[in-house]
Formats: sequence, structure tokens, C-alpha cells
Amino acid sequence: MRTGDNKTTETAVDVAAYLDGVEPAERQADGHIVAALMARLSGEPARMWGPSIIGFGRYHYRYDSGREGDMCRIGFSPRKAELVFYLAGLDDADLVPLGKYRRGKGCLYVKRLDNIDMAVLEALIGKSLAHMDGLYPR
Repeated sequence: MRTGDNKTTETAVDVAAYLDGVEPAERQADGHIVAALMARLSGEPARMWGPSIIGFGRYHYRYDSGREGDMCRIGFSPRKAELVFYLAGLDDADLVPLGKYRRGKGCLYVKRLDNIDMAVLEALIGKSLAHMDGLYPR
């Protein structure tokens, strides 16, 4: 697959405007909080990736299959039912003190920020950034 065939690419959509349209209102507020946290920790501005991922930083990947592309280093999506975090390099043990969450393949799902320990989330984001820096140095 060539680089241009990837579905999730950086777009020019305004992140603040996107977040202002998120529903329900609680998810919108949580989205603004997470965006500010990730921007502070990454030192990167928020950018839209595809129609619903808010990402920070970027890296270029190339698989043995020949597929390659660019993706955000960390990101999240404020979906209607829950926040979805795209973080790499986390172990199950890292997540134990977080609070209420569920985990999918490569994703962390949180219904509400007030159900989790924000200091633990901050540490998880930092660990993911360090992991990405190790795999894909800037």
C-alpha cells in the first residue's frame, strides 16, 4: 500500500471547532481537557487525523510489507460513548491504578475523566511518548 492510500491522515479541520461540536456536553468538556493535557505533555499542537482523531506530533512508519505512512505520536477521539486514547507501549500493570477503563487492541477506553486518576493518565501519556521516541526518534 502506498503512503497516499492510508485512510487516517492529517487534515486541516480546526480542532477547537471540532471539539465544540462534540456531544454530549460532558464528552466535549473532557475532550478539551485531554487536548490541553496532551498538548502540554507532547509540546505539539493538536491536529485532526481523519474525521475524529485528535493527534499530537507525527511519525513515519514503514512495515516489512511495504506499507508506510504517517500517524500521530499520541492521540484520542472523543466519541459519543467514551474517550478513546491511542497510546503505545503500555503494559496492563501500568493501567491498574488508572480507575475505570477498558482496553482494546491498541486503544484505551474511558467513559468519563472523573472515573480515572488524572495523574495516572498523565504518566501513561508520558510513557507512551517516551516509547514512541524510542521507536521513532524525532
